Amino acid sequence: MFPDRMRYVAKHVINRMTSRNAGSAKSHFAILRHVGRRSGKMFETPIMVSQLGEDFVLALTYGPKVDWYRNLQANGKGTLIWHGKAYSIEKLETLDRNTGLSVHPLRERVILRILNVQNFVRVKVSAPMPVGA
Repeated sequence: MFPDRMRYVAKHVINRMTSRNAGSAKSHFAILRHVGRRSGKMFETPIMVSQLGEDFVLALTYGPKVDWYRNLQANGKGTLIWHGKAYSIEKLETLDRNTGLSVHPLRERVILRILNVQNFVRVKVSAPMPVGA
């Protein structure tokens, strides 16, 4: 299946490339830290985010069955590293497609539309802490 192949490429190639700068002040990507729901292992996943007030909106590019999202749902917690600050994830809320797209900048909206992304999640977070604190 094409989506499964794309997920494999994203996980093993694209994620490694984007991880280098993700979470830094100039990156369009954040790092999402989450614990595996079965393994208990800590994972870091680079992810495209947009701010919505004090919260963040994440695109579920490959749908709601991606590991990082299922891990967050199972554990109820994680950490988002964005522009050099760490935010503890407190709550997840699903968003409709139009709301999710509207939060992203034009360039990202175009990409998300081309990829036909249907699912978005709003992440409610705690006040930011410096990374490493």
